[in-house]
Amino acid sequence: MAREPRGGGRDRRDRDENPEFADRLVAINRVSKTVKGGKRFGFAALVVVGDQKGRVGFGKGKAREVPEAIRKATEQAKRGMVRIPLREGRTLHHDINGRHGAGKVVMRAAPAGTGIIAGGPMRAVFEMLGVQDVVAKSLGSQNPYNMIRATMDGLQREQSPRMVASRRSKKVADILPKTDAAPAAEAQPAEA
Repeated sequence: MAREPRGGGRDRRDRDENPEFADRLVAINRVSKTVKGGKRFGFAALVVVGDQKGRVGFGKGKAREVPEAIRKATEQAKRGMVRIPLREGRTLHHDINGRHGAGKVVMRAAPAGTGIIAGGPMRAVFEMLGVQDVVAKSLGSQNPYNMIRATMDGLQREQSPRMVASRRSKKVADILPKTDAAPAAEAQPAEA
């Protein structure tokens, strides 16, 4: 008679796999340590994880083998996920500058149909976040670690109209710009 594993019939491997999260390997680096007998090689991995609905995180992992480094990086990314407010679930609410060390990035909201115009590591962050339309440019360091940290710095500074309204004790309608639909209707002459 086979025994069921503890924990309600599910083993540890089933719990670890979260299908709602997508991950993207951004960079992998081979590092070496010189020891008495020669060199020991290891690998460093940089991974971005997100649910493509407004949550994203990044992590780095180091190990002697590539799959183990990627696993460690993915676990760290899942632990450090943050929620970012998106306008209409597809773009940013406003233009943002982000920086980390020498890494500087500029991110701008874009109209529907623009797509993700961003390079390398920034593109991975936007895809995992679920942004569909954004224009971004990296101005400083080309180091992927600094670019991702600068991108995350900018995204965490983003504020939705709801956040601004609650901070200023106003309604969201008072914060958003007024549309000029009513004056346009009055400007047309009435036919008699």
